[in-house]
Amino acid sequence: MIATEVFRRGLSDHRRSLLGWCGGIAVYILLLAAIFPSIKGSPELSDLLENYPEALKSLFGLTGAVDITRGAGFVDTELFSFMLPLLAIVLAIGSGARTLAGEEESGRLELVLAYPLSRRGAVVAKAAAVAVEVTVFCTVAYVALALASQVFDLGLPLGRLAGGLLGVFFLALLHGWLAIATGAALPSRALAIGIPAAAAAAGYLVGGLHELAGWLDPFRVVSSFWWVGQAPLSSGVDYSHQLVLALATAAALALALVLIERRDLDTA
Repeated sequence: MIATEVFRRGLSDHRRSLLGWCGGIAVYILLLAAIFPSIKGSPELSDLLENYPEALKSLFGLTGAVDITRGAGFVDTELFSFMLPLLAIVLAIGSGARTLAGEEESGRLELVLAYPLSRRGAVVAKAAAVAVEVTVFCTVAYVALALASQVFDLGLPLGRLAGGLLGVFFLALLHGWLAIATGAALPSRALAIGIPAAAAAAGYLVGGLHELAGWLDPFRVVSSFWWVGQAPLSSGVDYSHQLVLALATAAALALALVLIERRDLDTA
């Protein structure tokens, strides 16, 4: 099928960068986990963190049930509160921006749309390729964390770990498909990167600071980071929130399908 070929090419074009991303996150997780035994159960570190400004603790999820001297709290703070979502989002946005806007800038989009395939079919195939990339990234992160938990005695709850990474998957895919939607509307790779990146940055700040800045609280519901949560291993996973995030992700793809039909691309 033509759609399968477009999907396959979408993955093939990004295979080297995906291998780099997966290798990088695996090494990063293992190196980070290797630090944990030196701080495990350290009361001095707990006392130090208690003196951090409330805004900083809120931004990095150092509140409530999170105890950084325990394996779950350490991984929540060092990975799930910021770094892991950030890396997944950067991967997804980069891939999404290359699929339409990047191909249009390089003059290759006309070749893609020259296939006997509808514009919407091409967008769905490319969106599926981005979804597979994010899935592979999150799967590698899960395997690396599960391995690190055994090797460095992190004691991570594997069910919560899978749920937390499912949230990271939807968070990243939402912004990756927003990049595709932007590319469907505008012939600019820079904007296809910048618009979803700005949305992610704003969502992170609102999600982390809404409890301290009262005027931000009403806007928390539009923060993707608020829906995914910051401490899935310590506090558990709210799957109803993840369902909302999944629906928002589907809406981003639906928007891309609408926008691509309205573009004048001078193609058949």
